Amino acid sequence: MERKEHVSTKIAERHYKPEDYKKKDPLSSGLATTHEQVSDVYTEGKANPVIEDVNGKDIPINKGE
Repeated sequence: MERKEHVSTKIAERHYKPEDYKKKDPLSSGLATTHEQVSDVYTEGKANPVIEDVNGKDIPINKGE
């Protein structure tokens, strides 16, 4: 019996690619956004919890204070 590969397995195996910035599907967009955020934190050397909006406005993340 042949085992079917699940969609979730294909998604889990997907990695960021530079062309993800140009694609409009949710997976590519999410990977591009996450890559940008990780890159920024790594470059800046600190982790300020903000969501960097595509339109340039930073959205602070409340730490539950």
